[in-house]
Amino acid sequence: MTMDELDRAVTQCRACPRLVAWREEVATVKRAAFRDQEYWGRPVPGFGDPHARIAIIGLAPAAHGANRTGRMFTGDRSGDFLYAALYAVGLASQPTSVSLDDGLELHGVRITAPVKCAPPANKPTPVERDTCRPWLSRELELLRPTLRSVVVLGAFGWQAAMPVLERFWSVGRPRFGHGVEYAVPAVDGGAGLRLLGCYHVSQQNTFTGRLTQPMLQEVLKRAAE
Repeated sequence: MTMDELDRAVTQCRACPRLVAWREEVATVKRAAFRDQEYWGRPVPGFGDPHARIAIIGLAPAAHGANRTGRMFTGDRSGDFLYAALYAVGLASQPTSVSLDDGLELHGVRITAPVKCAPPANKPTPVERDTCRPWLSRELELLRPTLRSVVVLGAFGWQAAMPVLERFWSVGRPRFGHGVEYAVPAVDGGAGLRLLGCYHVSQQNTFTGRLTQPMLQEVLKRAAE
């Protein structure tokens, strides 16, 4: 399976009844500001370089962001914050991301999430997280030859990513925190990994100043080294 084939398969998944019902309800009811737009309303695959050296792992698509546009962190305030930082450190071709066809390209980066469907209240259940795990596992398997750094946004993504990462790297039990960094040796004879934690780019963090642009850019710079 190629990355393109994996992405197409992801968009057809209907494994979690609660998530299927929610994502499709949101796509039908819509937010007033987007009433004239056709929502994606399906699982959202990863986005970016299929041979990336850096992976950024979030939480799940936003109901009126990626669930509307069909691309991770696209069309909402969290995405605005993330892509502005990626552009500032030279990892994106433009500082904004509004739609699938806006011309944005990532340089050596792939953005993904452990849960591919928008969850109610932005909170997937542990069962939904585990059911979705094979998609992330296969994605990182395809990235394995080139992947050298992983940035995980938030504690939920951190917990969800560890069982997947340990297929290839001896991650142990690293504690999440903003700015933490671990040099992780491989278990499969391949290259090691630099694992970094970062507060999630949610509005709760960015609007309150818990996460600032300099803080995020510093983590991304270290991942790119």
